[in-house]
Amino acid sequence: MADHQTVVTVTETGAGVYTQEIKAGAHVSIADEPEDVGGLDRGPAPYDLLLSSLGACTSMTVRMYANQKKWPLDKISVTLTHHKEAGPDNTKVDVISRDITLTGALDDTQRARLLEIANKCPIHRTLENKPQITSRLVEPSAKTAAPKPPTP
Repeated sequence: MADHQTVVTVTETGAGVYTQEIKAGAHVSIADEPEDVGGLDRGPAPYDLLLSSLGACTSMTVRMYANQKKWPLDKISVTLTHHKEAGPDNTKVDVISRDITLTGALDDTQRARLLEIANKCPIHRTLENKPQITSRLVEPSAKTAAPKPPTP
């Protein structure tokens, strides 16, 4: 049985060299690069969005589990960082750190279990499983044809 298919459309806005409009269902947001790399800084950069996805999924997954168990979890906060470092043979390795703050009258066993659950959130599992990414070119429709965006 196939899982629910998620569809997100990302389109250049033309407002800046890198400014993108993101449509996910009924939600619209903006992504951009910081000014120091030529963007307008009108929205989060791509790695910010990746970390946001992992952080949101982590928090939601932990919340669902704590609620099911009726555990006294008052609040969850997740802070994430990303950087690249030299790996074997001097190849670049992506390193994501995730600091999870659990507020509430939880005992050590509950806290340890919630950390285990955090590591089972769907986005965490997707990133660990090296997802298969396929790309293909499609012809533009009259609806998607637009003027070229500004050049840097």
